Amino acid sequence: MARYYTHPGEILLEEFVKPYNLTQKRLCELLGVGIKTISEIYNKKRGITPVMALKLANLFSTTPEFWLNAQNAYDLSVAYEKNKDEIEKIKKIA
Repeated sequence: MARYYTHPGEILLEEFVKPYNLTQKRLCELLGVGIKTISEIYNKKRGITPVMALKLANLFSTTPEFWLNAQNAYDLSVAYEKNKDEIEKIKKIA
């Protein structure tokens, strides 16, 4: 089985929420979102949207690009693994 890039929900939980000792409820309050939203991000059922990237960047003094790049890397790795055979059949022309 392939190793996907790390989902940004895992990065959020391990690198930001735990070090700041935030509860899921408190994070939701700070971001102005429902508990379902954060739960789905943690559990890889929801990705980081541009609006969420802006909120997280503001809250944790990062950049929205940090969050969107993490999401994009994860999405690309998942897409590649799911479509690897089809992708690798394509012959390069350049």
